[in-house]
Amino acid sequence: MTKVLIGTVKPFAPKAVEQMKEIFSNAGYEVALLEKYQEQSELVNAVKDVDALIVRSDKVTREVIENADNLKIIVRGGAGYDNVDLEAATAKDVVVMNTPGQNSNAVAELALGMMVYLARNEFNGTAGTELKGKKLGIHAFGNVGKYVARIAKGFGMIPYAFDPFIAKDEIENEGVKALDSQDDLYSKCQYISLHIPANEKTKKSINYELLSKMPEKAVLVNTARKEVVHEDDLLKMFAQRSDFKYISDIAPDCASEIEEKYAGRFFFTPKKMGAQTAEANINAGIAAANQIINYLEKGDTQFKVN
Repeated sequence: MTKVLIGTVKPFAPKAVEQMKEIFSNAGYEVALLEKYQEQSELVNAVKDVDALIVRSDKVTREVIENADNLKIIVRGGAGYDNVDLEAATAKDVVVMNTPGQNSNAVAELALGMMVYLARNEFNGTAGTELKGKKLGIHAFGNVGKYVARIAKGFGMIPYAFDPFIAKDEIENEGVKALDSQDDLYSKCQYISLHIPANEKTKKSINYELLSKMPEKAVLVNTARKEVVHEDDLLKMFAQRSDFKYISDIAPDCASEIEEKYAGRFFFTPKKMGAQTAEANINAGIAAANQIINYLEKGDTQFKVN
């Protein structure tokens, strides 16, 4: 019998797990559940006899993959997949997939919610500012970027985007002005919302050269990965630009210094929260389950990333 492991430190919503189990049961698959585990060794041991693995932000290392003798497919419930060792998976002929689009609305709502929270001075009773009329630069116009644009327009923001991998027509069909370079984006927009992946080209790419181009009262919003921001340059911006603010869906490594010196100019979620809604959990979980079945039964590799 085909065996699937759902291995998650941060569990899927109970309703999501219930529906995933039902999907696998109907396919005649066995399901094992490993939730809220404390040590990486628990995941290493749990994969020994499984054919498929579903994770969220869990670290699927070379050790995990090499210890899974029967493993054929890994699905990351979410868009980012930098937590999976793709090289190790490919070496063992293990297919890796993500579930793009399933968390997009949740991430976009969080981005705008954090903007409102900081613009209104954390609701501390003092006069803040409005988002209406502010220029918003969307750095990468994938699924999340599109949702961000749609919600931002509802606030009356003026959205711009830069994405070298998406045709200008596609961006502008969403009512968003497409710009020719990231320099143009950062020079024009008071708010910048990051939606780029973390890879060798993008890590530390959001640097002082880019950030310093931003106009007065600049706000950088990061619901992507903390690694894409150059933290030394981030601290330089805080020190040199008293108008600069930073909002992030995960605290940077230099958070303690920012917290000590720059009160009122930042907000960090206590843990990565972009996909932490019941709806996103259910969407990603169901997608992951269906993708495993479609691959094992039909050879469907539509969402393969390795």
